Amino acid sequence: MSEPLQPWQWPDDHWRRIVGHVRAGRPYKPAAWPGGARCAIALSFDSDHETNELREGGESIGKLSQGQYGNRQGIPRILDILRRHDVRASFYVPAVTALLYPDEQRQVAAEGHEVALHGWIHERNSVLPEAAERDLMLRAADVLERTAGVRPVGIRTPSWDFSPSTLKVTREMGLLYDSSLMADVDCYELLLDGEPTGVVELPVEWIRDDAVYFNMNRFAGLRPYTPPGDVFDIFRRELEAAHAEGGIFQLTMHPHISGYRSRAWILEELIRHARSLGDVWFATHADVVRHAKEHG
Repeated sequence: MSEPLQPWQWPDDHWRRIVGHVRAGRPYKPAAWPGGARCAIALSFDSDHETNELREGGESIGKLSQGQYGNRQGIPRILDILRRHDVRASFYVPAVTALLYPDEQRQVAAEGHEVALHGWIHERNSVLPEAAERDLMLRAADVLERTAGVRPVGIRTPSWDFSPSTLKVTREMGLLYDSSLMADVDCYELLLDGEPTGVVELPVEWIRDDAVYFNMNRFAGLRPYTPPGDVFDIFRRELEAAHAEGGIFQLTMHPHISGYRSRAWILEELIRHARSLGDVWFATHADVVRHAKEHG
């Protein structure tokens, strides 16, 4: 049996097929945002809670307790800040989180925030067979609809992990948008094998994610290495650039990571700073996508 080809031996059509399977298509950058705003602010919170440990098959009581902090302290702190500043945001919720804390999802929805898909148990999509991925996504949507009272219209894959089948299943489910990929800073349509899908991407980036700066694993070399003030400075610069360009400032935070007293101020100061810039529109990811698709 011949050895498989190395990437440097691939024929052109092979690597072009890989690159072209899921691709950024037409841009959706509106000339203006609602109310004449110059910049859209799309804040999001991934309510992973205990699923980060469960998805690994883990049973660490210590790690599970850190996940529980997301519900007991992180979510209440975040909702309080959003409430005081009259800001709407998006919460991406694994189905297992929703089953553990249905009252949390009901409160999030009741306060005007979006509750969207984030997998079943924070699984890695890229290791799933297509049938299993489809089954988990459909069941997760059913759980969120039952708990939050609204059928989700968007998805953020767990750990932003995208399988070759993810976009196909997303389109089959009739979802409006995905927020897991990084080809742009503005919304764009997703192409599947060169064909438009109608699914809009609201892109993320690790630069605008709190986990890369604050994660901790006591059994490995992973330690928080960036002070909160420096993280705020990075986020602030991203915000100011988005405002200058008339685009979107999208941010991803985690209740069990940024819901601590020494970090929650970052969210509040970002909201204050955005308002000081003027002409900003705070909205859920779904509302940002709707406006961008209609006016882009």
